[in-house]
Amino acid sequence: MAENRPRVLVTGGSSGIGFELARQFAESGHDVTLAAQEVDKLEASAELIRERAPDVAVDTIAADLASEAGVYQLHRELKAQGLVDIVCANAGIGSGGGDFTETDLDQELRLIDLNVRGLVQLSKLVARDMAERGEGRILYTASIAGIMPGPFEAVYAASKAFVRSFGEALRNELADKGIHVTVFMPGPTETDFFARANMENTPAGQAAKDDAADVAAQAIQALQADRHAALTGSLKTRVQGQVAKWLSDPARAAVHRKQTEPLDREGQDSGGLGPAAIGGLFFVGALAAAGTAAWLQSREEPARRREPKADFEVAGR
Repeated sequence: MAENRPRVLVTGGSSGIGFELARQFAESGHDVTLAAQEVDKLEASAELIRERAPDVAVDTIAADLASEAGVYQLHRELKAQGLVDIVCANAGIGSGGGDFTETDLDQELRLIDLNVRGLVQLSKLVARDMAERGEGRILYTASIAGIMPGPFEAVYAASKAFVRSFGEALRNELADKGIHVTVFMPGPTETDFFARANMENTPAGQAAKDDAADVAAQAIQALQADRHAALTGSLKTRVQGQVAKWLSDPARAAVHRKQTEPLDREGQDSGGLGPAAIGGLFFVGALAAAGTAAWLQSREEPARRREPKADFEVAGR
């Protein structure tokens, strides 16, 4: 690693948004360390990044971040590589495909171990390192699903609500130690998430999705701008995130269900809020959010309008 190059850790860096975060950081002159469990996929992804960014160091650490031992292993190997300036806590899995009585408990417990327990453990270790030297940045991958209750992916949505709340709390708590924390919330993105979560047979699973490279670019921009939180992805995704803020929890759950309920279950009771009511709420909210979007975009300098942006924050800075 070059003395004057910052270094970035990306967990879940072998595919999807994590891979794009690592690639874009590398191409902008950062040394990167990718961490994931599948060794072959991890090394193949690292080699692709080396081809795109031959002048930086691209290292890998194979570890199971759903296990306590795996997180400690990652931290030991990371410290052996030297200082880490930015930690992208991106590793996570989903779980769906049925209602809570039908989904796999072992998969959901592993989801909690990776998305929540492992994230807290890694955050504790790297935050202490950063606090010791008085600087550092942490980027958390939450989800638009973390803004609302998530029927048919209840454990996943709750885990991402935890990430969002946890990241916001640490941002406030650790600011005086020189640690900057940003949370970003993508919507449905073109990755292997839906296949691995058993959610391909859902409206969200079959719909067009956001590009992982765009999502990553907006997340990096939010981190560099020191935003506390940002919705990332297409205008549609960001508007949906804004709309969700305006609805009650029952309405949010009903809207979410329309995207995550398996298609072979459609037509069953959706919890007391009919399709017309859901559509009306969403339409009114979308109009208001679209107006906000236009106003926000009109304030951007002309030179920056062409760049990927994360215009919609969940709350004021």
